Amino acid sequence: MTESVSGEVRCVAPVGAVLGEGPLWDPRTRRLVFVDIKGGKIFEYDPQTERIVTLHAHGMTSAIGLARKGGYVCVRKDGFARLRIERGEAHFEAISNPEGHIAHHRFNDGKVDPKGGFWAGTMDDREEEATGAWWRLSPEGRTVRLDEHFKVTNGPAFDAARGRVFLTDSAVRNVYVAETDGETLGEKRVFLTFEPQDGYPDGMEIDAEGCLWIAFWDGAAVRRFSPEGELLETLPLPVRRPTSVAFAEDRLFVTSASIGLDTDELRPRPLSGGLFEARLSRPLSRPAAYFEG
Repeated sequence: MTESVSGEVRCVAPVGAVLGEGPLWDPRTRRLVFVDIKGGKIFEYDPQTERIVTLHAHGMTSAIGLARKGGYVCVRKDGFARLRIERGEAHFEAISNPEGHIAHHRFNDGKVDPKGGFWAGTMDDREEEATGAWWRLSPEGRTVRLDEHFKVTNGPAFDAARGRVFLTDSAVRNVYVAETDGETLGEKRVFLTFEPQDGYPDGMEIDAEGCLWIAFWDGAAVRRFSPEGELLETLPLPVRRPTSVAFAEDRLFVTSASIGLDTDELRPRPLSGGLFEARLSRPLSRPAAYFEG
């Protein structure tokens, strides 16, 4: 283990999300935007004032990216869309739904790629079949399928300096890596595999030093790995199901979920579904990426 770069964790937005996900730092507003997929909500958190704004998402919104022309690009249960937040309301404009013909499917995680497109993964919402795929929305509005046969898609995390991308199938506890220029996907290979006691690798992000941070569902932690896959640090969290991470200069934000924690064996902790913040010993955020469409 190397010297820790993250400090004490605190819950900054105890929103009790059913399935909190998709944290995104917006440098234009200096706010963190994140979603509650199953709760049908979008949140804005202002670190300066610690104010939380809750917006109705009018259905499932699962991942959001910055858009160069203003507002955001996002994926919803029914495909890619544009998102504007105005006067405390969320407004959506549909772009494309490449899997509208597949029953029980929805989009899950996604991010802007180095070429200004937007990658997003689909999944069987029942989590029964490995029928999920990765899609890319180009700036021109075209959708291309990049890969398939995933059960629970999470990521991507783009390591542009090394020309590669990380993709996760959380259900099988694998993190894959493949070469990419942002538009195409090379042959993927297993980068990391985890054991049941580790939890399930969920949302992830690359920091400014090329290290990979992964939130572990049922693992109550975020872990940092070197570009070669060495475990560098474990950041324990006071909730069982952290879901994803985002950087904002010298801060790390972590979303979490409360879904499924209603049995005697899986009792929810008081802050489950909240947004957490850890201060970092140095800034680790990378320049913001924008959808160019």
